[in-house]
Amino acid sequence: MQTEKEQVALTSIAASAGLTVAKALVGFATGSLAILSEAGHSLIDLGATIMTYVAVRISNKPADAEHHYGHGKVEAVSALAETTLLFLLSGVVIWEAVKRLTENEGHVVEATAWAFGVIIASIVVDFFRARALSDTAKKTSSQALEADALHFSSDLWSSLAVLIGLLGVHYGLAWADSVAALVVATLVCVAGWRLGKRTIDTLTDVAPPGASEKITAIATRVPGVVKVEHVRARAVGGQTFIDLGVAVSRTLPLDSVSALKEDVAAAIRKQMPGAEPVVTTEPVALNNETVLDRVMVIARNRALAVHHVTVHELKDRLAVALDLEVDGKLSLRSAHDLADGLEDAIAAELGPGVEVETHIEPLQPQEASGRDASPERVKAVAIALSELAAENRNIRDVHDVRVRETDEGEIVNFHCRVDPLLSVQSVHENVDALERALKQQSPPIKRVIGHAEPVR
Repeated sequence: MQTEKEQVALTSIAASAGLTVAKALVGFATGSLAILSEAGHSLIDLGATIMTYVAVRISNKPADAEHHYGHGKVEAVSALAETTLLFLLSGVVIWEAVKRLTENEGHVVEATAWAFGVIIASIVVDFFRARALSDTAKKTSSQALEADALHFSSDLWSSLAVLIGLLGVHYGLAWADSVAALVVATLVCVAGWRLGKRTIDTLTDVAPPGASEKITAIATRVPGVVKVEHVRARAVGGQTFIDLGVAVSRTLPLDSVSALKEDVAAAIRKQMPGAEPVVTTEPVALNNETVLDRVMVIARNRALAVHHVTVHELKDRLAVALDLEVDGKLSLRSAHDLADGLEDAIAAELGPGVEVETHIEPLQPQEASGRDASPERVKAVAIALSELAAENRNIRDVHDVRVRETDEGEIVNFHCRVDPLLSVQSVHENVDALERALKQQSPPIKRVIGHAEPVR
């Protein structure tokens, strides 16, 4: 895309140079001030197209330590300079046209075939160059090429004015070219004003029209987005940098929040080519949050592990009970301080009348070293489990028994089968009772983990 921009800019330089030389030669040969003015116009356009080429080359540079958003605004600066030249040229044309209309002595102009030929050729070249530049500018969002296209468009109208003036001179109307020049100068001023306004909007980071509403609509359609908190957008060349903040449920885990942010960014990039979105999230409490959700959020925010959370609505108050896991090496005072802090946070969230009870227990080591017990020991534990399970009518077929020896004691894992129609609560109570019975029977065992499977 950038190569296309540079190629079009180089072609514009060649066209401007050719037109400048041709108009100058014919202007001096015929004595036509209008054609000489057009030659000066084309000469300034030549300088403008060179500025455009340089701007396009610079804008292609990637972001660096000093330009975090790239060099795209160089094109806007170039477009602003070219807009200034448009106003300057319009002022010169108006000055010369008024001078010709008010002076008593007329200017002798020879309306030769060469004069008509160079102006017609200029019109043809300006038409095709302006169209090519405009198409490329729209395709690449290049403000510099857009400004150059406006230059060639103004040249086209100026050439038409000169052509009309030459026709007027040919038929004896000496004032025709001056009046046409005033009309063209006015049109160029209007076009320059429009381009200048767009360029200044870019340099002052005015949001692209309708960008905020479009971005908001895209983001709110992404599942998981509660609402859009803020949108900021600014255009730099062909890119639109977007700063978007969205509200999400505070109960979402971090990996889900990260995936949601990427979904929002991908949706924006898909529907807005050239967009560079940065998405931030704001956790909010939803109306459908349960008390359990709120307790788990509080514990997670304090980096505490809790389980077995129970909530009871009593007649005049709310009662919450939970198990809090802490490092087993902590002192009771330190562990109790953690529990107090958690209870205070829950009370602040649910109201001062809430009753909170915490059961403190040691956090199981995550990376404890261990080794498999001997086959004899595994067989002995398996037999003990089967005998204890036989006393419970609901647990059957104890299998896949594993025993690991650690510095803290033995850890036993086993599978068993249970009536599939039993509730989870009932199954948990039965398996838990079996685990406790095994630990009482064999003190070296510090932890038992049973996995229940439905009978097939």
